[in-house]
Amino acid sequence: MSTMLERAHALFTKTYGGAPTLVARAPGRVNLIGEHTDYNDGFVLPVAINRATYVAARGRVDGVINVVAGDLGGAHNSFRADRPISADPTAPWSNYVRGVAAGLLAHGIPLAGADLAIVGDVPQGAGLSSSASLEMAVGFALTQLQGCEIAPTDLALIGQTAEHEYAGCQCGVMDQLVSAHGAAGHALLIDCRDLAIRRIAIPDDITIMIIPSGQTRGLVDGAYNMRRAQCAAAAAHHGVAALRDLEPKQLDDGKSGLDAIAFRRARHVVSENQRTLAAANCLADGNLVQLGLLMAESHNSMRDDFEITTPVIDQLVHLLQSAIGTKGGARMTGGGFGGAVVAIMQQSIASEIEKIIADRYTTPSGMPTTPMRITASQGVSVF
Repeated sequence: MSTMLERAHALFTKTYGGAPTLVARAPGRVNLIGEHTDYNDGFVLPVAINRATYVAARGRVDGVINVVAGDLGGAHNSFRADRPISADPTAPWSNYVRGVAAGLLAHGIPLAGADLAIVGDVPQGAGLSSSASLEMAVGFALTQLQGCEIAPTDLALIGQTAEHEYAGCQCGVMDQLVSAHGAAGHALLIDCRDLAIRRIAIPDDITIMIIPSGQTRGLVDGAYNMRRAQCAAAAAHHGVAALRDLEPKQLDDGKSGLDAIAFRRARHVVSENQRTLAAANCLADGNLVQLGLLMAESHNSMRDDFEITTPVIDQLVHLLQSAIGTKGGARMTGGGFGGAVVAIMQQSIASEIEKIIADRYTTPSGMPTTPMRITASQGVSVF
């Protein structure tokens, strides 16, 4: 039994007495390229990682759902599934669970009640989607307790709705989709309009590394929602359903009368969609030279047009790009305003890059960071 499974079992037994019926696992994710394109109906290229949220669960028959969060000091929360489920402003972490439960009920899945114990090793605030992995693990645990089946995409959409209506973040659906559909050894090229997914095999001689900057980020603070509104304004200006429908020339030709900031936001999204499609082909072919160039362009666009990087992140990206050279690339990953950097490189230089990070980078608190070599993981599952 893995350490995380043991932790989940131990927390459940300590809290509720006896063993859980099952443990659901859902991975976090790292997005290789395609940032802020998902809610613009565009393309993304994420990987489900070998860091995950685990939810130990046992059914109840009284309609009560009890939750304990092992990574929040054993914080408890309870609500009823047989009454309207509202958000709890005193325990924001529980709103992801509440939102998923409400979504399952709306989807037609009955919930008789449950005891849940949550642990995980997805770093929080690092842009690796700990919230989506929590939503997918909770949703899968609850459906399995009821003996029900749910399509992975339906579960992902329920998680996205929980973010919107209970957590207050108007996110796209990428994070939930890759946590639900992840495939070992593969990245996923996702079309966020029709939710079609194409698996991209990751060559064996490529290492993917996540480097936390040490600058914790937060999306539910207005900045994310503001950028989403700016993108919507740009799409409305051009008379299209979403920025995915614009080509670069159309964007330039029609910019008259469009707010300058909204134009830059749109330019990032339009160009990022093209980069993402090209990057998927480069990854499949093992073309690290071109992939590195695309990642650099993506980071520059996030910095200059979408304005979501920070000096700390830019410093770390510059260090990595210089060290990796033509043997891969690096860029900020996640929603922005802190978090982590993703780097892709030839496996042969991975140890050298880790040493350079240890020697030359410290977090804003003055501490070293710990790079994570990740492997592509399967999506949500149950033990």
